[in-house]
Amino acid sequence: MDTTGAGAADLWVFGYGSLMWRPGFPFVERRYGLIHGYHRSLCVLSHVHRGTPERPGLVLGLDRGGCCHGVAFRIAAEEVAGTVHYLREREQVTGVYRERHLPVRLDDTRRITALAYVVDRAHPQYAGRLPDTELLRLVRQGEGVSGPNTDYVRSTYEHLQAMGVVDPILAGLATKLV
Repeated sequence: MDTTGAGAADLWVFGYGSLMWRPGFPFVERRYGLIHGYHRSLCVLSHVHRGTPERPGLVLGLDRGGCCHGVAFRIAAEEVAGTVHYLREREQVTGVYRERHLPVRLDDTRRITALAYVVDRAHPQYAGRLPDTELLRLVRQGEGVSGPNTDYVRSTYEHLQAMGVVDPILAGLATKLV
């Protein structure tokens, strides 16, 4: 799939965190979707958007194994280059994510391929699976250029709830952040 914008194809983008509720790019279609082989995980130390290097927050990454419900956005061909540029500036600030084209099953049963950002486990900001107390500590302390980490967790949790998606880790955190 062409992500340079040089071709004439539309592009699908898969969001599993803040992209679900704050995509920041124009789209012509929005659908719920499911990816197999990856799961949503609070596994990325945020040094920019929801924290700083001195006081990191914690954001979501697509990590290996399981499955992940999210939102797929179809980008019109003429918007692809601008959207990919925007996403690279937003998601690739520190290089903790890798661009991947992953198969997604949409809620209307279509199967598409979407651009998604998968966590790089070899990156120093990869935190892996953390105990609940550490998750809570990092989320409470984090604040970056996109605002408080607590807002990020609550917004993601609320949007997943609206989709009918149960995420026990985010649910547990959200109840402790009130």
